[in-house]
Amino acid sequence: MPGLLQRRLIFVTGKGGVGKSTVATALGLLAARHGLRTIVAELASQQRVGQAFEHRGEHFRELEIAPHLFTISIDPERAMEEYLRLKVGAVGHLLSSSRLFHAFAMATPGMRELCSVGKVWELAQLERRTSGAAPYDFVVVDAPATGHGVGILRTPRTFSEIARVGPIARQSSKIAATIADREFTGIVAVATPEEMAVNETFALRDALARDRLPLDLVIVNALYPPRFDDEEVARLGQALARARSPLGRTALRAALSEHARTATQHEQRARLNGALDAEVIELPYLFADHVGRPELEVLADALARRLEQPSPSIGS
Repeated sequence: MPGLLQRRLIFVTGKGGVGKSTVATALGLLAARHGLRTIVAELASQQRVGQAFEHRGEHFRELEIAPHLFTISIDPERAMEEYLRLKVGAVGHLLSSSRLFHAFAMATPGMRELCSVGKVWELAQLERRTSGAAPYDFVVVDAPATGHGVGILRTPRTFSEIARVGPIARQSSKIAATIADREFTGIVAVATPEEMAVNETFALRDALARDRLPLDLVIVNALYPPRFDDEEVARLGQALARARSPLGRTALRAALSEHARTATQHEQRARLNGALDAEVIELPYLFADHVGRPELEVLADALARRLEQPSPSIGS
């Protein structure tokens, strides 16, 4: 089984708009294919995963969307309520029902992130604290975009250092230790083969390094396939120079434009491969109006092929 799937907890982040949620879901689908009881956890109350499988569920409910595959949309306020009930009992229940306490707690810098990542941590435990909940073998976190994603990973350590003593400090220390455990937790970046997305991936790597967290894998999403070799491109250019039909000229220009875009994408892919210690793999561009179960199966197939190949970027 691929090394990434031997971890229990995977955070997937990247620049907004690069297909991060789609890739996280495809990775979860691949793990489920291996027979791992898998959940894809969405933060900030998103529900994209269930919608891709044509399921509509409630926030903060673990919903089975395919064999061995579940999803949950994590609401930080609900996560805080659950934590209080479990840790403080009747007092926690009283606090969780207080609107004033909610407003104060959610206004505390970093508290929303801590509550969200705390629920993620709970999902990844072999002995779960949620009553009657079964454990998962593999937890994929569809984390926020790069800057906020780093904040999610950093928050538990920050709270443990600030609080120092007490239940929040103890819980934060446990979560921070779990995130830092490279046998337990992996961090995956998603990027499109475009300059801004590649630059943001480099920034993510540097930000993680400052917190002594390595980037385990970079997935280059939506890569166009090469369609023409150099000789064919030259012939297309010659045909364009001779063409008189407006329709023919439009078609030839489109073919040359696609070739130019493909070449630019592969240059950006090469930048990533040359500058990162992490493994770099790619996923194809999906020519589809909507990403649903069939498209996710295609991406899971591609991930399976790429993850099982040795990567020259890490010296294999």
